[in-house]
Amino acid sequence: MAKGKAICIGLNHVDPQHYNGWSGELNACEADAKDMTLLASSQKFETTTILTTEATREVYYSEMGKAADALQAGDILLVTYSGHGGQVPDQNEDEPDGLDETWCLFDGQLIDDENFLLLSKFKEGVRVIFLSDSCHSGSAIKELELRRALALRGYTSHSIGSSIGHSAGMEPVVYRGMPMDVVSSVYLANKAFYDDLGSKLPKTKAKVNASCLLISGCQDSQLSADGAFNGRFTGVLKTVWNGGKFSGTYKGFHNSIAQRMPLDQTPQLFPLGVDTEKLSLEKPFTI
Repeated sequence: MAKGKAICIGLNHVDPQHYNGWSGELNACEADAKDMTLLASSQKFETTTILTTEATREVYYSEMGKAADALQAGDILLVTYSGHGGQVPDQNEDEPDGLDETWCLFDGQLIDDENFLLLSKFKEGVRVIFLSDSCHSGSAIKELELRRALALRGYTSHSIGSSIGHSAGMEPVVYRGMPMDVVSSVYLANKAFYDDLGSKLPKTKAKVNASCLLISGCQDSQLSADGAFNGRFTGVLKTVWNGGKFSGTYKGFHNSIAQRMPLDQTPQLFPLGVDTEKLSLEKPFTI
């Protein structure tokens, strides 16, 4: 019998010792992780919840490694991330804008190339679903060549949306992205670490044999909004899921979320690996 595992990550702040004095306070990321844990548990996934200070680079690598070792063909891994997204200079020359997108884990950023390499460790036939409620998250699992093919394969984001969070008199929106001055200062304060990390990433891509889909909170060039109870993306996702009453496919799930999002935050459905079309036609979160 197939099994499901979920790793749900939420950071309401990061370690200012690494981030050059910036703690990146957010409100709803831990709530997102807890809610996604409940969703996964309701679907009979074995769950691991990782919150703020526990969400280190080492812990993430460890949990992904254990999942890669344990999961076999037919099994499924759900990875959810809520927190800040950032950017660092691209060191392996695979980004046309010269910047790699990152997740801001507690003690340091995780580069999108690292997620790609972690996914290359999974066995053929394993299904992996990523949900990333963070800024610059459109291709957080990476592969440049696929970005160019997305429109041809029908995995583009919607160009429509609503004005959620933009009505007159509402509280200012807080976004889950490092301010540009912080992006620069954090990189410069840790330049040796990020340059060394980036230089070790291969210019020739490893092969991903698993079937992977990312539904991101926004495009690489956009920001994802925080909220009072959930991030904007996670809140809409929960509404569409409707306690499990949603009956469509991953493609339909992405479309329904995108239709309810504002123009400045357009979720991406991003495929990686093999048999992604087949995976996109499954009902979400089905073991």
